[in-house]
Amino acid sequence: MEATFLLWVIGAALVAYVLTGGADFGAGVWDLLAGGPRRDAQRKAVEHAIAPIWEANHIWLILVVVLVFTGFPVGFAALGIALHVPIALALVGIVLRGAAFAFRGYGIQTELARSRWGRVFAWSSLLTPICLGLVVGGMSSPDVTILAPADGPIGVASGLTAGWTSPFAVLTGVFVLVLFALLAAAYLAAETAAEPALAADFRTRAIATEIVAAVLAAAVAARASVDAPRLFSGLFGAPWSVPVQAFTFLAASTALYGLVTRRYRLARTAAAAQVAGVVVGWGLAMDGHLFLPALPIARAGAVATVVRAVLAVLGVGALVLGPALLWLFRVFKAR
Repeated sequence: MEATFLLWVIGAALVAYVLTGGADFGAGVWDLLAGGPRRDAQRKAVEHAIAPIWEANHIWLILVVVLVFTGFPVGFAALGIALHVPIALALVGIVLRGAAFAFRGYGIQTELARSRWGRVFAWSSLLTPICLGLVVGGMSSPDVTILAPADGPIGVASGLTAGWTSPFAVLTGVFVLVLFALLAAAYLAAETAAEPALAADFRTRAIATEIVAAVLAAAVAARASVDAPRLFSGLFGAPWSVPVQAFTFLAASTALYGLVTRRYRLARTAAAAQVAGVVVGWGLAMDGHLFLPALPIARAGAVATVVRAVLAVLGVGALVLGPALLWLFRVFKAR
């Protein structure tokens, strides 16, 4: 029971990371694709939106990692072995992106050097979400074989390329990138609402990205039926499938309506709900597994006394962290 609750806490932290840190990655994509007569203004809007909070947003990813290796050490070891390559690439991308953003914004360099750091920031923002999507695809794949005996060391029998190199995983990586870009475009349209022309630039990008996301969602689902049949069954055949899918569709429709009618705050909220629905749907379809179907949480190494202690400390820490984050966003994001 404690392990299941901890898994839900991890899921909530993952949703928080996607809606905050994921949008930061998406903003980097629009920094890369900035164009037209307001190209510089678009990049300034991206920088203004990210600068005060991007470091704080990564606390959710740190929380996910800490809770997994503390609560599910066997599962953490399996993740680190089976998905070592995409995880390592994602971490390199996160570090490069943060360093490049700081050097571009605050470094004492020539304009040419700052421009180069800007390209590192933008390309890292584009490639890192794809790597994170490859991790999701690998966790959902039956191609990964986990050896986790009760009295022996963890082992992965399927090799370092299993799972995350499948067509389903690659499509999932691109889908994650598009969802992050959608969040960023919707957020930026709302943040620049006082400048109608600039907001219209991000509105156009958000509408186009919403359409691309719909096409990719269908492609990912179709490919999941071949490469990840257990996940596909969970997504569309479980008792919760209809309400979650209906909620996600309604949120996407509302986001598109808000964008078309220039109700940017509505579009921002609905886009966040849409992406949260996608993440929740995937988490439910995993059916209590860290790898589906190779590693259920019952075999992931959870120790009841440790999990209870972690949950207790997490509750106390939330009393400090929660108000601090709320105050941070109030200071830098409230109008």
